[in-house]
Amino acid sequence: MVVAFDLPEGLSGDVTIVNERDDGPAMFARLAGRYAPVNKLAIGARAWSDTTIRLLQLFGGCEVVSADLLLNPMRRVKSKEELETMTRACRLVDQVMGDVSPHVVSGVTELELARDIDFAMRSLGSVAPSFDTGVWGMGPASARDATVRLSGGAVEPGLAISFDFGSVVDGYCSDFGRTVQVGEPSKEFQRVYDTVMDAQAAGIRAVRPGSPVSAVHAATRQVIVDAGLGEWFRHRTGHCIGLDVHEKPFISEEDDTLLEAGMTFTIEPSVFRPGHYGARVEDIIVCEESGGRKLNGYSTTMVVND
Repeated sequence: MVVAFDLPEGLSGDVTIVNERDDGPAMFARLAGRYAPVNKLAIGARAWSDTTIRLLQLFGGCEVVSADLLLNPMRRVKSKEELETMTRACRLVDQVMGDVSPHVVSGVTELELARDIDFAMRSLGSVAPSFDTGVWGMGPASARDATVRLSGGAVEPGLAISFDFGSVVDGYCSDFGRTVQVGEPSKEFQRVYDTVMDAQAAGIRAVRPGSPVSAVHAATRQVIVDAGLGEWFRHRTGHCIGLDVHEKPFISEEDDTLLEAGMTFTIEPSVFRPGHYGARVEDIIVCEESGGRKLNGYSTTMVVND
């Protein structure tokens, strides 16, 4: 039996087909022998360990380097067509959030909301979630932290329900987040929520070609620090995204990679304080010559349900 996956137009050139009963290692060795001697071998992050071991056995003492050092700069800047596809992936999750948001009410469980999100994404054309869907509640009545991304517990009044999910459209990923308040928000939670939204806006304003990605992180974080909430923003600001949901460079304090027009990445500040409050926002941003632009269109205005 021979099966070709995702190759409707076939492949040109010298193609080797390996059947189930073939001696795969022997065929692999013959093919690899065409390239000997090898001085430097680049291996991708997703290569199987068995594959790496066999390559090293075949090529002996060659230098081994990460293929990501070659591939990431090639994938980092998106073409017009890639941006159009990523925009569709972003607008898909926008629609899902809009559909699910009215159902974030007392009594519904987090698992039910996650199920509805995943089903809605598939129904709208996503081939799969781009990562595990997270739905979690935080508030004064709960000591839970954001590290517990999903439970079977029911939504209760006073909880802020954070969402983290993404789609895959024609191979390209989205990554999205919002927070929905159940019950009337306190003045303190309103302040926290507004601070998180302001932090994202500040990060977007810091986006420009030639600036280091660390400057975007600094601008985002400073808003939260100035509000006296810096202790509870406990992660980097974001990450690049495309064919994989998490790609380098990361939007963090130690990464000084320079932004280029066409780069896509998340800006996803949060404030998570167990036993008090939790709020997050996440959108995909594209760096353009004029600055940063959201690919998502979903509002950041607080949604309050009963």
